[in-house]
Amino acid sequence: MTEAPTHSDSHAAGADDAVSAEVFAERLFASTLATVETLSVYLGERLGWYRCLADHGPLSAEALASRTNTDARYAREWLEMQSAYRILDVDLSTDPPVFGISAGVAEVLTDTASLSYLGALPRMFAAAARHLPELLDAYRTGGGVSWEALGADARECQAALNRPWFDSRLAPALAGIDHLHATLSRPGARIADIGFGAGYSTIALARAYPEAEFVGLDVDEASVRMAQDNATAAGMTDRVRFLVADGDEATAHGPFDAAFAFECLHDMPRPVEVLAAVRAALSPGASMIVMDEAVSDEFTGPADDLDKIMYGFSLLVCLPDSMSSPPSAATGTVFRTSTLRTYARDAGYRDVVVLPIEDFSFFRFYELTT
Repeated sequence: MTEAPTHSDSHAAGADDAVSAEVFAERLFASTLATVETLSVYLGERLGWYRCLADHGPLSAEALASRTNTDARYAREWLEMQSAYRILDVDLSTDPPVFGISAGVAEVLTDTASLSYLGALPRMFAAAARHLPELLDAYRTGGGVSWEALGADARECQAALNRPWFDSRLAPALAGIDHLHATLSRPGARIADIGFGAGYSTIALARAYPEAEFVGLDVDEASVRMAQDNATAAGMTDRVRFLVADGDEATAHGPFDAAFAFECLHDMPRPVEVLAAVRAALSPGASMIVMDEAVSDEFTGPADDLDKIMYGFSLLVCLPDSMSSPPSAATGTVFRTSTLRTYARDAGYRDVVVLPIEDFSFFRFYELTT
């Protein structure tokens, strides 16, 4: 994901913030245009149209449809819309017109190794949109919609957006923390990755620290299968194991010399219990590293874009997922440092330290010491 915006000074909403109906109507219309744009990106990404244009363009609608085994009439409408939105370029001097994709747009939408890659981002909201009736019911009753129910689009979105950061930035970031680097480099070190998703974090660690053994624990069976396939493709099955297990089962697989939880603690219905179980599974003096959202320290009303997008994820994905398994702490994606400190204290950790890892997508790293 792209680098997080800097938190701006906020102020309490009041009379000075009042807007007229006309101004807010314009804002809502602009938001609707952005929603249509997002959904069109979902279509183009899932149908392989952006990839085809990047590899073979410029193309006419008929040529694009032929290469991707899709319908030419839909392709023409989508291509014209993409040009209208200035996502794609069009050459009207030819008959029929041909459409192309610029290098910068192609990088964001198709280069899955780029730190600017966001092509899979619409998948998360598409996954949530399929469950709007269930979400409405959950909002009325206090129920939820689970990560499992959201399906492949949600799993694949999170995995695809985090992968370039794990692949290229995780090892250098941890290497800059001397005591963690020493632990991970120790021959025979056993490291846990709690809530690993597609396993890219675990695989990146295993690649960087070949003398250590890694054990991943995740409750989602489909994610475990995906991670196992990814480990096989990476040739890491000898040092990486992915298991279907709740985080609070960590003690059964320890002891560990360090444990990690990458962007998952805020989703857990019972985070204190998980943190406590991981603490019990740690070797004496070992610590747990939590990577989670780098949101603002407190709620102040108007917020920056980072907090705004995290509230979006929270409303439609993370909070309903957490509340689908009662009793739930109902943390939500806007997971502030003060909340983690409370959870860590209740789980028996001695302290929570914010690690000096900066410019790592939208995330902040914490060390929970025992």
